[in-house]
Amino acid sequence: MHGGSRGRLPPGGSWSRAGRYDGFYPAGFLVSCRRLIPGNLTNVIVPTLTLHYENARFAQQLFNHEPRNLQSLETELGVKATAREGWIKLDGTAENVERAKQLFASLESLLKSGSPVKNREFSHALNVVKHEGGEALKNLINDRVQTHDRRPGVVAKTLGQKKYVEAMRQHDITFGIGPAGTGKTYLAVALALAALREGTVSRIILTRPAVEAGEALGFLPGDLYEKITPYLRPLHDALHDMLPAEELQKHTERGTIEIAPLAYMRGRTLNGAFIILDEAQNSTTEQMLMFLTRLGHGSKAVITGDETQVDLPAHRKSGLVEAHRALRNTEGIAMVEFSKRDVVRHPLVQRIIQAYEEHRGLAKT
Repeated sequence: MHGGSRGRLPPGGSWSRAGRYDGFYPAGFLVSCRRLIPGNLTNVIVPTLTLHYENARFAQQLFNHEPRNLQSLETELGVKATAREGWIKLDGTAENVERAKQLFASLESLLKSGSPVKNREFSHALNVVKHEGGEALKNLINDRVQTHDRRPGVVAKTLGQKKYVEAMRQHDITFGIGPAGTGKTYLAVALALAALREGTVSRIILTRPAVEAGEALGFLPGDLYEKITPYLRPLHDALHDMLPAEELQKHTERGTIEIAPLAYMRGRTLNGAFIILDEAQNSTTEQMLMFLTRLGHGSKAVITGDETQVDLPAHRKSGLVEAHRALRNTEGIAMVEFSKRDVVRHPLVQRIIQAYEEHRGLAKT
């Protein structure tokens, strides 16, 4: 707002002698604006928006009781945030204050749904608001994948993840390809559990190639199951996050949820199942074709992997790499490619991936 105009300010307020305007938005948020000294070249009015909450504890949960999260608003959005008692005050330009308001509105919705706002949730939400706007964040937060009545829904944290979730809902075969930490496996497991809960499939099959990532599998102690268990651990971890322990045990004992090496898929026809092939970059071309042709009636398959992390011997070609190129334009198959912007692990992971990409790019030239 320029030239001291008050046209956009909420009605019913008043200007003080110090050049401050106080009023209320319809939502009940207190608004204060400072009018700069007449004669200033810009004479911009800088709004201050105060968001009020039910108590101080709830307000602080919105930024995980972490002052550095509030400081990041100033770094990323140019909005100074101050929290006291049951309110959060925002100072900045009108556009940026509005973005910050939308950020806290979405985080409030997330918190009320039963999902805690941790530092990473705050960081991801802030990144979406900064680059895509408040409406994009609202759409992410409101689209929850419900895996169990006693678990909060799983929410996509980036637009790339949301595209992946939508692809899995709309296609019978979906490829999720990209760097580590982008949620490829986690979201696939969430969609599988949601489908089982809704009754659209009758079982879940999770599989991985049992490839020795630099270690000799035959020299590991134990029988075959004990040897392959470490390779399947990430799938177990995702299931434990989304299902109560007793439910997971019940489904495993009944065979409703099956976790097995890829080699065990040969010769089977899988009807009414949600099948996830994880770490698919370590499948051979023969194994990938075998897996894709297991799909029966009423089934979905999701194939995840990172083409830069192939652990196969040098003379063996990756089935994921071949399928990515061969099936790219096949109707009914979705190919979702993630980038480093979709990484939802520690912030350093994004920087590590970028540094390696730059280093390897230079090495090739």
